[in-house]
Amino acid sequence: MALRRLLLRYFPPGIILEYVEGGESKTRSIDLLDLRPDFITGSYDRTCKLWDTASGEELRSLEGHRNVVYAIAFNNPYGDKIATGSFDKTCKLWSTETGQCYHTFRGHSAEIVCLSFNPQSTLLATGSMDTTAKLWDLEKGEEVATLNGHSAEIIALSFNTTGDRIITGSFDHTVAVWDAGTGRLLHTLIGHRGEISSAQFNWDCSLIVTGSMDKTCMVCFNPKGNCILTASSDKTARLWDAATGHCLQILEGHADEIFSCAFNYKGDTIITVEELSKFDKFDFEIT
Repeated sequence: MALRRLLLRYFPPGIILEYVEGGESKTRSIDLLDLRPDFITGSYDRTCKLWDTASGEELRSLEGHRNVVYAIAFNNPYGDKIATGSFDKTCKLWSTETGQCYHTFRGHSAEIVCLSFNPQSTLLATGSMDTTAKLWDLEKGEEVATLNGHSAEIIALSFNTTGDRIITGSFDHTVAVWDAGTGRLLHTLIGHRGEISSAQFNWDCSLIVTGSMDKTCMVCFNPKGNCILTASSDKTARLWDAATGHCLQILEGHADEIFSCAFNYKGDTIITVEELSKFDKFDFEIT
């Protein structure tokens, strides 16, 4: 399946996907009011669990890995599949609705610590402590390409919004930009003095933001792409203007280093999580 266009519908609120499958043009309508507000968690108990956000009820437990489930993701915006990456060196693809395991991807020689679907939900990328990333065909369940070029563990990866580029961040202090279609290395971004911890494209793919152990732990763009959030081992999170680099706000309150941060979909709320599993929520307004 190849996604051609994504259209937003005002009322009733929804998304219309135009795509090509088997040489035939098709459309699919997704009613946003009908979407289940589910979320997933991965655990050292070797499972991934699906939860109902409103009630807190466990809906399903995905079992089959032989070691820690460390990396997890939905194939948004579809949401009908879940990927899990494990310290058992495998990645599994599951049905959100039934919990059925479609494929087990084998090929890495060390722990899988990050993964990402492309926007078309045709490819899955996995990053590993074996210094490589791999691309997998979701329909066939086969390896498409191995991305070789880093000299240390790959700890972060992300597709751009069109799905033709992928970035990988490594403990070798660099970020690599790859052609997702051919697996060819296009650029190596050099400048950090510590291990890369996160990397992300902005919405129009004109910028890449990277976080490193050289005092910026995690980074992410807000949905509009005009602000950058950073979380650090100095126990604070900071909000920055993406165009000027000016610090807009310092978020304080944690007693330990912050290792994760994220915006909500509206971009008006920030969640930060510290090492001791405490999280804080900050509400704000950007003009």
